[in-house]
Amino acid sequence: MESVLPSAAALSLFVGAALVLLLVPGPAVLYIVGRSLEQGRLAGLVSNAGIHAATLVHVLAAACGLSALLMSSAIAFGIVKYAGAAYLIYLGLKKIFARDDVAAFAHGTPRYSYARLFRDGFVVNLLNPKTALFFLAFLPQFVDIGRGEVVPQIVFLGLTFTVLGLITDGCYAMLAGAVGTWLARSRAYRKLERYVSGGLFVGLGCTAALASGQQK
Repeated sequence: MESVLPSAAALSLFVGAALVLLLVPGPAVLYIVGRSLEQGRLAGLVSNAGIHAATLVHVLAAACGLSALLMSSAIAFGIVKYAGAAYLIYLGLKKIFARDDVAAFAHGTPRYSYARLFRDGFVVNLLNPKTALFFLAFLPQFVDIGRGEVVPQIVFLGLTFTVLGLITDGCYAMLAGAVGTWLARSRAYRKLERYVSGGLFVGLGCTAALASGQQK
């Protein structure tokens, strides 16, 4: 077990760097915030669980070398990048053009099942190549070949990152859920919230697509 664990200094540095990266709002954080504002903190927490279930897939992919394979192929990277952007835009447009169900919102009835919230969060992060880039470029910096097998070390660091992500993104969900409860008292917001949430998702998708173009 000792070969799996990094040194205390390396682990402290990894945790500090990971927290800095996690606390900077990105697509996953904004997705969770949008769901929390829309349906409350529990919806945000379920979305958070879906996001980091996909993180675990990226951890396993990194451990098996799939991330390296993905990043070595410009075509594969582009497909995943634009698929993720398209899915975010799809979610936003579907929200914007959905039936205006103000009554359901007022009575606190969720628009989406928790299973669907989990699934959407999972897909959003699974199709986010930035996560694959992170694990490919960041985790290896804290792997010590001299301490034993590389794969267990990557898995340990990836699981640590996932737990930290669940905590930090959970805090975002709780905060946004509290704000959403306050906003729910506003009749004007209840009428406009679908445009706010939908516009958020469309903006995220467009940002991801434009970022891909700039990288090229």
